[in-house]
Amino acid sequence: MQSKDAPASMDVEAVPFEPQPESGSLPPKPLFEPLKAHEMSDGRVQFRKVNVPPHRYSPLKKAWMEIYAPIYEQMKIDIRMNLKARRVELKTRSNTPDVSNLQKCADFVHAFMLGFDVIDAIALLRLDELYVESFEIKDVKTLRGEHLSRAIGRLSGKGGKTKFAIENATKTRIVVADTKIHILGSYRNIRVARDSLCSLILGSPAGKVYSKLRAVSARLAEGL
Repeated sequence: MQSKDAPASMDVEAVPFEPQPESGSLPPKPLFEPLKAHEMSDGRVQFRKVNVPPHRYSPLKKAWMEIYAPIYEQMKIDIRMNLKARRVELKTRSNTPDVSNLQKCADFVHAFMLGFDVIDAIALLRLDELYVESFEIKDVKTLRGEHLSRAIGRLSGKGGKTKFAIENATKTRIVVADTKIHILGSYRNIRVARDSLCSLILGSPAGKVYSKLRAVSARLAEGL
């Protein structure tokens, strides 16, 4: 009987020794402070440059403070106008909270250069899901002379009525600059607005585009 109990007692004595190495042997977890924006790039300052087209130079001078204030004060990005090179230059600072702020500011300034109002373009700083998409009329259909002029007229409508209707229905902003079209909005809304504009370029009457737009915008509202 003793020979049978001996190994059993040895098994019982071996059990409490197993958890001992686990208790108190692990080193404490290291605590690291979050990296600042300039530390993520090894202390290097990051730059962005946005060219200023000749026809946007005067509007930029008038709206400079409206552009400068949110970029410098809210996004913590340095901004200056290089008069010699005619471009806006942006760079990160030591107190820039996020590196992505630099690209957001560059997108904001670029949107203004494309012709969007400051009030509309500033949404690019506040919302992450907004984009600017650009295309030309010739990308949809090759038109020349009066056919091209009529297509541009259909896009705007009388007094800009058609363009405003598409903007309001799709919650986008549209700039028609000669043969180039720029759309600011979310990905899904840009797609709907682009389809409507392409239909107008291809010759669809405004009434038909309106009715299709009402159906699509109602579907978009239900999805939200």
